Amino acid sequence: MLPYAGWLVFAYQYHFLDGVNLLFHEAGHVFFGIFGRTLHFLGGTLGQLVFPVATALHFERRGQRFDAAVCVLWLGESLMYAGAYVADAERRALPLVNDGIHDWWWLLGQAGLLPYAEGFGTAVHLLASAVVVAALWLAAGALRADAEGGRSTGSVAEASAPGLGAAPRGGL
Repeated sequence: MLPYAGWLVFAYQYHFLDGVNLLFHEAGHVFFGIFGRTLHFLGGTLGQLVFPVATALHFERRGQRFDAAVCVLWLGESLMYAGAYVADAERRALPLVNDGIHDWWWLLGQAGLLPYAEGFGTAVHLLASAVVVAALWLAAGALRADAEGGRSTGSVAEASAPGLGAAPRGGL
């Protein structure tokens, strides 16, 4: 996680995970769009942030703290993607799905804040960087607790198939 986190904070560029985020972004438009035009445009960004938060909460409730930390890292990455999109609002250089309206161009334009788009994008990137660092801290804490024999960080295999996580002692 550490090399990926460093790349996100210091050299972020659009990559494979942003394709996943884009699917959730577009779903957010559909879901939030029923609540009016402003939430339609804001809904894309909200949609891409809801899913990492929901999965992190799911894993946390199950006691799978390392898995939750990975989802918090995903949240930070998704915020990086959102920050780049916000920063692009005035330039509108990023490709859009179906050559539609740039969400943040519309939102910031409606608020009279379009000239500040790059500053807002930078602020979102800084927030995302803090979330990425928090994810590393959470992952380290989960691994430390597991190594000290504390509460298990749990794995997906242990949660979905009890007994498969550890081999029985003394053979079968």
